[in-house]
Amino acid sequence: MMERAMEHHGQRDTAQILLQRGAKYLPDKNGVTPLDLCVQGGYGETCEILIQHHSRLFQTLIQMTQNDDIKENMLRQVLEHVSQQSDSNYQRILTSLGEVATTNGHKLLSLSSNFEAQMKSLLRIVRIFCHVFRLGPSSPNNGNDMGYNGNKTPRSQVFKPLELLWHSLDEWLVLISTELEKSRGDVTTSSGSEIASLLLKQREVDPSAPEANSLSTTVLAPTLDPEVAMKTSEAYASSEDVISMTANRLSAVIQAFYMCCSCQMPQGMTSPRFIEFVCRHDEVLKCFVTRNPKIIFNHFHFLLECPELMSRFMHIIKAQPFKDRSEWFYEHLLAGQPDTDMVHRPVNENDILLIHRESIFRSSCEVVSKSTNEKLKQGIAVRFHGEEGMGQGVVREWFDILSNEIINPDYALFTQSADGTTFQPNSNSSVNPDHLNYFRFAGQILGLALYHRQLVNIYFTRSFYKHILGIPVNYQDVSSIDPEYAKNLQWILDNDISDLGLELTFSVETDVFGAMEEVPLKPGGTCIQVTQENKAEYVQLVTELRMTRAIQPQINAFLQGFHTFIPPSLIQLFDEYELELLLSGMPEIDVMDWKRNTEYTSGYDLQEPVIQWFWEVVESLTQEERVLLLQFVTGSSRVPHGGFAFLMGGSGLQKFTIAAVPYSSNLLPTSSTCINMLKLPEYPSKEILRDRLLVALHCGSYGYTMA
Repeated sequence: MMERAMEHHGQRDTAQILLQRGAKYLPDKNGVTPLDLCVQGGYGETCEILIQHHSRLFQTLIQMTQNDDIKENMLRQVLEHVSQQSDSNYQRILTSLGEVATTNGHKLLSLSSNFEAQMKSLLRIVRIFCHVFRLGPSSPNNGNDMGYNGNKTPRSQVFKPLELLWHSLDEWLVLISTELEKSRGDVTTSSGSEIASLLLKQREVDPSAPEANSLSTTVLAPTLDPEVAMKTSEAYASSEDVISMTANRLSAVIQAFYMCCSCQMPQGMTSPRFIEFVCRHDEVLKCFVTRNPKIIFNHFHFLLECPELMSRFMHIIKAQPFKDRSEWFYEHLLAGQPDTDMVHRPVNENDILLIHRESIFRSSCEVVSKSTNEKLKQGIAVRFHGEEGMGQGVVREWFDILSNEIINPDYALFTQSADGTTFQPNSNSSVNPDHLNYFRFAGQILGLALYHRQLVNIYFTRSFYKHILGIPVNYQDVSSIDPEYAKNLQWILDNDISDLGLELTFSVETDVFGAMEEVPLKPGGTCIQVTQENKAEYVQLVTELRMTRAIQPQINAFLQGFHTFIPPSLIQLFDEYELELLLSGMPEIDVMDWKRNTEYTSGYDLQEPVIQWFWEVVESLTQEERVLLLQFVTGSSRVPHGGFAFLMGGSGLQKFTIAAVPYSSNLLPTSSTCINMLKLPEYPSKEILRDRLLVALHCGSYGYTMA
């Protein structure tokens, strides 16, 4: 009777009356208790009444955080309500959650436990713990300074139970670091011996207890018989190595540690304690992710939020397949969005973007500026004025037409590069008084397109993709706007200029609205001579002036719009070639058309074995790898309209060309992008050719050279 009453409105008052009349707290015939029903419905007030009358139910409620069958958001609601009734409730809930999390964490560190179940349980409890903590009166999000480790307030006491788990985590990582040192020093002792001994010590404390395998019990353990330890270590040596056995478990505890550190900090700040922790265990953590890169995707979310930590792991991340990084990108980008499906999301008439087709650029700019970013993230519905059509097809058409309008010369925002197919911000775009607002809008549109996986019909210069990613430009990027100038810079770097009498200074003449002005490359640059010693700095500063400083306001405005939808921390997972594929899609490449429109030089012709092998390898490549090859040689993933016969170089039509290079061991192919030339060594076999070509392609920009 009591259970049925609580299923209806007024369950709190009903429960209060029934309990005051002496109603018994009993489960129904299916074993479901009143507390179960309340938690499943998120009825915090009723749970509070039940706990007041039956204090033992408090621990039952805490233990429910380990039950996967109960929705986490319902548990949060209940614990949130109960914790806010009094300061003692708040402290008691957090302390109890901390104790349960610590117990679960120690079980997770036991190699005999169920990894998946214990990991989910630990992270669930810690998420709930952090949620409740942030709602408290001393949370940093409520305007109070917790201090970096939360030690300026009595509420830091609620973290005490968890300190046992963090201590165990630290001990494990130190121990593994010691074993790594031993293995590098060719020590004959098995790398698992100390850990095997350690686990046996733990079991000796209480072999039946699940917690007996946790590292925190080692301080109580007596010394183990060396002979027993050796036998156990041999068992470990014959199985997976210790890092493979522990990496996922330890990484899940590291994720929990990060969550707890973060909830004590103001929004957007990374805990100095956690940064110090990662730096201290840098070697072991890198070893984890090198052996199992999925750990980055599954547990090391902190890398996305902390640039100084991300930089330590970036080379490992960039080595992962493009497909894996793309999936991780969207998984984190869309996290927290209730529904990003534009087709199935109910459309509110007020949320429809009503666009005038005859003035699509200005009309779109106006309606997008009036909409909220959150609504645009949830979905886009477009209708053209005077037309009935809606749906995904109209959205795709809108992005397609709008991307063409962004590069419309009438707006003076972008200018064509030397190859005639890619675009670069126009340094003289200020002839349009609204140019910076329009650049911000262009950034919003490209960010929105990427957010909703819509392709745009624009191809930018390599340097502009670098600007979006925050990658420094180099002198090779100058070839996209001035191939001859780029060759001059290359010549300066390649030759000794000491006695040539060039009389260069750290200043250049540049065109500003039709008038030539001398611009210093650095303070006092007009009086500083370029010498053999400082020429590299000169070339870099010239590059930055032409490719960055000249268009810095435009870049900043564009990025302001782009980052509205795409965080810098996420987009940095890619390089400039991959960003082009994300924005403009994977082109279909006709290998027969490619082969028909390829020229050969330096001794190669179509009948040469190396050339025959090359095309056989190209035929066997995946579509993604063919695109990488096209990008590697031409600098673009785009096949011109009409096919490879219309491939452009720096000085006009320039077919794909393969040049012979003498072979030497481990030599990689290189390219001259401004003349679409692949410099292919005379490999002795097809297998070696394939291997060296794939290595060059996956090295990205490091494989590029200039003509």
